[in-house]
Amino acid sequence: MARVTAAKVQATRAGLLEAAKAVLRAQGYAGLTTRGVAGLAGVPMSQIQYHFGSKEGMVLALFEDMNAQLLARQNAMFADPNLSLSQQWGLACDYLDDDLASGYVRVLHELLAAGWANPEIGRVVREGLMGWNGLLSEVARKAQENHGSLGPFTPEDIAALVGAAFTGAEAFLLLGLEEQGMPLRRSLRRLGGVIRILEEQGKQGR
Repeated sequence: MARVTAAKVQATRAGLLEAAKAVLRAQGYAGLTTRGVAGLAGVPMSQIQYHFGSKEGMVLALFEDMNAQLLARQNAMFADPNLSLSQQWGLACDYLDDDLASGYVRVLHELLAAGWANPEIGRVVREGLMGWNGLLSEVARKAQENHGSLGPFTPEDIAALVGAAFTGAEAFLLLGLEEQGMPLRRSLRRLGGVIRILEEQGKQGR
């Protein structure tokens, strides 16, 4: 009998999550089945029960894994002292393209919709989004310390607006509205240009 190693177990888990992501992107949450995921991964359906307990557990594990990786990436980027805020904004726009290509955006928005009717999915997605909100609030707070007043806005206000702008842009991009003439990514990048102008004005005023 072949020996099951920890590496083999992890490889099976990772393969199931990749298969779940592929099915979710192709067929949506409503079309995702454990049979379809197991078939694509080339393993028995019992492996889904073993690793995740259920279809719900599997998609939540997929979301939590992807969200944790991307939040760590964003934390590292915003913590880089060699990057100005406008440069960080530009990278965030680059990451939006990366996240569309990786499937994260589709996974997030499929689970956002599923979370309206499924309390557990809704809870996990809310926690994930609040992690992003906390990071953005801290970035806005640091910008206030470095560049002065945010006008009538608190750091929490700015975090809510930026989070809504990117999440809304993701939803509209998935719907194909950019191809219909809505300049979503261009407008986000142009806001980075406004931030750069404000940075330059701040330097001149010192």
